[in-house]
Amino acid sequence: MVRELLKELVETHGLTGYETEAGKVVEKYFKPYSDEIKLDKMGSLTAIKRGRAENPKKIMLAAHMDEIGLMVKKIDENGFVSFTNVGGVDQRTLLTQEVTIHGKKDLFGIIGSKPPHILEAIERKKSVKMEDMLIDVGLSKEEAEKYIAVGDPITIKRRMLNLQNDMVAGKALDDRAGVAVMYECLRELRKMHHDCDVYAVATVQEEVGYRGAVPAAFAISPDIGIAIDVGFGSTPELPKDETSDLGKGPAIGFGANIHPKVYERLTEVAKEYNIPWQQEVYPGATGTDAWGMQVTRCGVATGLLSIPLRYMHTSVETIHINDIKNAGKLLAYFIVSLNGEDLEGMLCY
Repeated sequence: MVRELLKELVETHGLTGYETEAGKVVEKYFKPYSDEIKLDKMGSLTAIKRGRAENPKKIMLAAHMDEIGLMVKKIDENGFVSFTNVGGVDQRTLLTQEVTIHGKKDLFGIIGSKPPHILEAIERKKSVKMEDMLIDVGLSKEEAEKYIAVGDPITIKRRMLNLQNDMVAGKALDDRAGVAVMYECLRELRKMHHDCDVYAVATVQEEVGYRGAVPAAFAISPDIGIAIDVGFGSTPELPKDETSDLGKGPAIGFGANIHPKVYERLTEVAKEYNIPWQQEVYPGATGTDAWGMQVTRCGVATGLLSIPLRYMHTSVETIHINDIKNAGKLLAYFIVSLNGEDLEGMLCY
């Protein structure tokens, strides 16, 4: 089931600020495993799984469903579309990409630039800048303006690819892989008794500053918050101490953004149930929804799980399916481990 969810999510557009379609997919898959679904004013979707305690503590899980992408900046006299980025797009990866412009109707286009044959020698040694690229939709200026306006969102058009050994590649796995982890957690909890109320939040606008996580956490006021995002997956050119290996389990974050007791309990649960895990060290802010949750209201005891991912912020982000399954299992057993606890002792420094 998780592979089907992931495929549908990855192939659905949901640029930062325009996450409605992605949210519909999340709701469809989360609803059978939830007691209630809520949509807040920002657009974040919360699936609530009630606990059995009389006065239950609240556990908030957060994974962002928005994706990086582009936005229409101008239509020139020949119908070509210039654009800018939304979020941290790597402009080196944009040339020759297939895109969808979401205007009055969706229009398919391609990103092009000058052929290498007519480049100056000095130009061949440099990557093409985003401002020198154009989207060709095959229309004249007059025709294009019937459907496209400045400010329309643009997403990369890419299907999820199945690689060998349970690995998959595609766009927006940052962080729809994290959304899939919450789905796995909710499915696991269906088979368990848990005291705490669980709030699984598919947040919006993380790629431009954790904007969905902050109001969602303010509304929920959780006792514990755990963000699920992606981390740098190991490849030959990257430092070993800054990466995690695909297929060896989620990375449990540790550092200033992470409550030490939450980290400690996550590692204890992973060891007890033989769930593979790795460690990820953050000396400061994690750049994830964990930061938005931690500093909400009077502060929230926060943890972070990261799914190892290669080629971050490209259209061929790559993960291992088993890491998603193991992260979901770890979260479920973590939540069950809190049964019968008032959390005061656990959450004091």
